[in-house]
Amino acid sequence: MSRTAPPKVIFLDAVGTLFGVQQSVGAMYLNVTRRFGVDADAKALDRAFYQSFKSMPFPMAFPDMPVAEIPRKEYEWWEAIARDTFQRAGIYDQFSDFSAFFAELYAYFASPEPWFIYPDTIPFLNYWCNQGVDLGVLSNFDTRIHAVLKALGLTPYFASITISTEVGVAKPDPLIFQAALSKHNCSPNQAWHIGDSLQEDYEGAKTAGMRAIWLKR
Repeated sequence: MSRTAPPKVIFLDAVGTLFGVQQSVGAMYLNVTRRFGVDADAKALDRAFYQSFKSMPFPMAFPDMPVAEIPRKEYEWWEAIARDTFQRAGIYDQFSDFSAFFAELYAYFASPEPWFIYPDTIPFLNYWCNQGVDLGVLSNFDTRIHAVLKALGLTPYFASITISTEVGVAKPDPLIFQAALSKHNCSPNQAWHIGDSLQEDYEGAKTAGMRAIWLKR
């Protein structure tokens, strides 16, 4: 396929590509903590979150995990980050029931409230749908992606959704790209992948043999 030929399928990352977060993670966490009588500095909480996220010993992918167990493992993965975040921020002990708080926090990020669709997203999706090109989501998100896409009105655009927790590996591992391609019976040179991460999206897709497009938001 030449560089100018239309692709058979275009895969897109989710957060940072199709939609973004309304505020910093720290600020959005506080939207929920205040319901439980806990307040903090948003910037400090944001720093603590990214330190916790980066310190996780493994990505959000669970090899050989039965499908029915995946949502529970996702929940535990994020709960570990949340606990560590609030411990780093020095406010963990202010929660009378952290488990109840986290249950509400987890549900919050499955709702449309924390997210916004980028202005160029819908025109892009409409254009390629009108060209008859299949679209797919390819993301290191968890199974809440289905609820988020539906809440944002994006679900009808996509013929497939491929996420790390269901495949068992995370981008930039070539296996997750191969899993997405197999859903479209498509070879790598017939597909594009667009995402905002240089390593996970651009380098990962390029290594998998796809046309890689780095979207620098």
